[in-house]
Amino acid sequence: MKNPNGYGSVFKLSGKRRRPWAVRITTGWTDDGKQLVEYLGYYETRQKAMLALAEYHNNPYDLSAGKITFKEVYERFKKEKFPKTLKSNQSGYQMAFNRSKMLHDMKFVDIRKSHMQSVIDNCNKSHDTLRKIKVLFNQMYKHALENDLAQKYYSRFVELPKNKDKSTRKPFTMDEINLLWDNIDRFDNIDAVLIMIYSGLRPGELVEIKNENIYLDKRYFRGGFKTDAGTNRVIPIHKKIHRLIENRMDPKNEYLITNFEGNKLSYYTFYHERFKKIMEQLELDHRPHDCRHTFATLMDNAGANKLSIKRIMGHAAKDITDKVYTHKDIEQLLIAIDKIK
Repeated sequence: MKNPNGYGSVFKLSGKRRRPWAVRITTGWTDDGKQLVEYLGYYETRQKAMLALAEYHNNPYDLSAGKITFKEVYERFKKEKFPKTLKSNQSGYQMAFNRSKMLHDMKFVDIRKSHMQSVIDNCNKSHDTLRKIKVLFNQMYKHALENDLAQKYYSRFVELPKNKDKSTRKPFTMDEINLLWDNIDRFDNIDAVLIMIYSGLRPGELVEIKNENIYLDKRYFRGGFKTDAGTNRVIPIHKKIHRLIENRMDPKNEYLITNFEGNKLSYYTFYHERFKKIMEQLELDHRPHDCRHTFATLMDNAGANKLSIKRIMGHAAKDITDKVYTHKDIEQLLIAIDKIK
């Protein structure tokens, strides 16, 4: 079906290209009737190109790379990125954007390293906040370069100050871990704390584990998010928590960790109503992420293979070229995790 006059067109470029489908918009006409056009962008498939054209007409913006502002690039980035991003990361991007107010109305092509560096240098917040601002800059430039809205990756030159923030994360001591084991039959949910300590799971990842992704006979489960390396990774089950996981699994429930009705438990509820209560009962001073830090410490102290530690914890590494796990890979992860005694 032909598009209406002036609607724009989608066509395939010649040659071998990663994004061969181009979208072109009519922006006007010369005095002698010649059509004036601007390119909306380039896409991997015709379907994506048609969708981009339709979205443009639902919410038109100035296509000229010389006119589009930082704020407009952010709105485009947001529309593309947020549907595929966790809410916690969305909040981080929005916070970083709000902290970059001095750039909002600047033409994107006029922004240089010095402008972004000024945002960082004049933001009197934590190092983690500054890091999130730079992450946003990098993501926006990636989007801009992919859509021909920028010619140079200026954000890569932005520098963060030395991190002087004292880390609040501290691993559980062996005495504290033994205290958890000693009280596992006395207090509910201590098993969930131990599962995190012996798996390296983030607390937010723990409440997302589904029973269907747990393979007790093969001693591993799949789970995780946040990074490409961390999403849906294979996590071996340490022998000490095998029974704890088995006891938690209920065929009537979808998730491993649930509320009293057997439904999915939110991270907020897990932290405030369960984890904090355990820490108070045992007079311990820890936050949920300390469990993950403890796992890393235990693995390192046991001399586990560095690459295996990265794969289990979902850390990006140059040595990890894909996310395909063979039987041999899983065996290596089990060997690594069983080094913890």
